[in-house]
Amino acid sequence: MSTPPARMQAVVQDRFGGPEVLRLAEVERPEPGPTEILVRVRAAGVNPVDVKTRAGEGIAGWLGDPPFTLGWDVSGVVEAVGFGATLFRPGDEVYGMPRFPHAGAAFAEYVTAPSRHFARKPAGLSHAEAAALPLAALTAWQILVDTADVRAGQRVLVHAAAGGVGHLAVQIAKSRGAYVIGTAGPAKADFVRSLGADEVLDHTAVRFEDHVRDADLVVDSIGTPAHQIRSLAALRPGGLLVAVPSGVDPEAARLAEERGVRATGILVEPDRAALEAITALVESGELRVEVSAELPLAAAAEAHALVETGRTRGKVVLTLG
Repeated sequence: MSTPPARMQAVVQDRFGGPEVLRLAEVERPEPGPTEILVRVRAAGVNPVDVKTRAGEGIAGWLGDPPFTLGWDVSGVVEAVGFGATLFRPGDEVYGMPRFPHAGAAFAEYVTAPSRHFARKPAGLSHAEAAALPLAALTAWQILVDTADVRAGQRVLVHAAAGGVGHLAVQIAKSRGAYVIGTAGPAKADFVRSLGADEVLDHTAVRFEDHVRDADLVVDSIGTPAHQIRSLAALRPGGLLVAVPSGVDPEAARLAEERGVRATGILVEPDRAALEAITALVESGELRVEVSAELPLAAAAEAHALVETGRTRGKVVLTLG
């Protein structure tokens, strides 16, 4: 392979604010350190955490003050391998969620990260489709498998079932034999059914807690205290509410204990083994990812504005060459 250039294009921001603070700039290309790989980014997913962090919310406090480059979802090609990294070779197609919740800097032409933050890209997926998976799919996996250990016959309520995490959570839950109920607006109901949901509740017309009282697990990516409290009512005794991305509100935690149910937050983390399990689901046809929009890297501000509406189906992705 040819030697990568010393400089690259990246989306940077110099201050917190709206999408307009994002700009394309030429910066120094990173070098892979020990156990790291250098990946030429072919596509980068855009997530709500990017939008919140750009505005100074979410995990912004952990990244420090700008300037920085956002982005954690990556699909691309290995360009170089650092000392001690043995999993991949130059030319391998990989995808992953580098360094989260630390700076991943994926909105750029090249990214470096520990090799074990990546897995081989699922066969048959475009780079845009693969880049839409890591953060959302790992979040769903770590909720359903690692935290809740969902098993056949259990009942799972997935809020925002057409969204980034939600549409993948529906399918992963179904792959484990669960009975899945999703909430969605009327325009997205057929899409959620196509993912395998057994029931779809129109959140604009009904109160989900009036229809669901015996869920073993509620996956709540809405995140507001009021919504968490409502979700507790949908659980059976001993059931579990997992709240993303803001964690469990103190009042919701108090009420959960009072009602004999459980409630926890979760923060997704890089996980090569889980990525490989997700790849297997994709390649077996049990998991598909929805990309609602593909935009060039230079249109990062537009991509952020789309995600910020909260109405996108599946994921928004930035593509690079």
